[in-house]
Amino acid sequence: MKENELKPGLSLFDAVTIVAGSMIGSGIFIVSADIARQTGSPAGLLAVWSISGLMTVAGALSYGELAAMMPQAGGQYVFLREAYGATLAFCFGWTLLLVIQTGTIAAVAVAFARFCAVIFPLLGSHILGSAGIFGLSGERLTAICVIGALTMVNLRGLNLGRIVQNVFTSAKVFSLLFIIIGCAVLPNPPAIRANLANVENFLGAHQWSFQKLVAFGAAMVGALFSADAWGNVTFTAAEVRDPRRNLPRALAIGTSLVICLYLLTNVAYMFELPVVGTGASAGTPATIFSAGIAGAASDRVATAAMQVVWGKTGAFITAILVMISTFGCANGLILTGARVMYAMARDGVFLARAGHLNKAAVPAFALILQAVWSSLLTLSGSYSQLLDYVIFAQLIFYVLTVGTVFVLRVKCPHTPRPYRVWGYPWLPAGYILASLVLMTDLLVVKPRYTWPGLLIALSGIPVYWLTQRRTIYAGMLANPK
Repeated sequence: MKENELKPGLSLFDAVTIVAGSMIGSGIFIVSADIARQTGSPAGLLAVWSISGLMTVAGALSYGELAAMMPQAGGQYVFLREAYGATLAFCFGWTLLLVIQTGTIAAVAVAFARFCAVIFPLLGSHILGSAGIFGLSGERLTAICVIGALTMVNLRGLNLGRIVQNVFTSAKVFSLLFIIIGCAVLPNPPAIRANLANVENFLGAHQWSFQKLVAFGAAMVGALFSADAWGNVTFTAAEVRDPRRNLPRALAIGTSLVICLYLLTNVAYMFELPVVGTGASAGTPATIFSAGIAGAASDRVATAAMQVVWGKTGAFITAILVMISTFGCANGLILTGARVMYAMARDGVFLARAGHLNKAAVPAFALILQAVWSSLLTLSGSYSQLLDYVIFAQLIFYVLTVGTVFVLRVKCPHTPRPYRVWGYPWLPAGYILASLVLMTDLLVVKPRYTWPGLLIALSGIPVYWLTQRRTIYAGMLANPK
């Protein structure tokens, strides 16, 4: 093993927990409220999660071929570089550093702090001082402490980060199973009857208008990004043992597990609450039942469902479950994200120090830089808006990466492919087509976010140009003719 190179220390189980743990954050506990408002039907709610799940698994299977073919640190960055060249790959890495990875880390850490405040009210969102922008609150301070603590854990080596990921991913899987089983054992019959009676609102032919289809596409955004970050395991490809075999398996197993849990969790919600609020029910808090999933307070659907089952204790239980989920999610994002900066630095297109490993054989500078920027996004309070802006750009990178399967089969036909994506060419083509339809929908529904998201990604082009120009100029000074 050469010096300053990442060492394989992740088993198949470790890789699966990175996939599943990075996917399961706070979204599954919240976004069903917005989906319910836009679809207005139990069938619509489940259809959004089902189609989003199929797209996620299709994308993961396509990434499996690429990961097995090129098991290198940086994963998706490497795939884009080999297929389309260094400029586009840098744009991906730049956008990842600027907002995708760091913004998600910030958002997940704040979600942890927000639910922590349910147990410890002093950690609430009250700003200390007069300014809300860059103001400090108990919530933001807690989020920064989470980012700092998990970064310290990962600075101590891959093994400790791996253990934390395994423990918390296992805990969050059992947390979702706890909700699923609890709601199945103690269902709310009036909610089940209301949901069954409302099925025809979605299935009726008169509902299939252009406006409904547009709203359906917009509703998929929440589900897709609740299941996002499944590709992060490819960033750690160089650290996975037997990656050509284990990476495709981890992607398939991890995404399939999470999507099944998400579908069952939404069914569990519907066992306790009507998708669209109706009237009060005997034995059920009137305000919770009448609001339904679509009107859950602050969109906290899981909290509302658990309150139906266990009363006020349900809110406390949900807070603990979300804290477990978001803590494990943040660890997975922190562990994997720094590896992209490491790969970029090794290519000479990023800060050279990010390409060096510490004594624990992890990219320490990249981890620290990632933590600092994530913390600044947390303090700014603007990370959620940045994430909205980057949704469109992230979909572009997903489409381009799945398209890499086609490009490299033409460009490198003789390169060994230990795993070939199942259903080629229809499966990856279907993913690309579905994503393009969704992107077109977002251009119509959310133009405020689509164009800025594209600009954030394209901002990497001048940065790359300036970086390369500086490198060429430095080389000329070092070797004058």
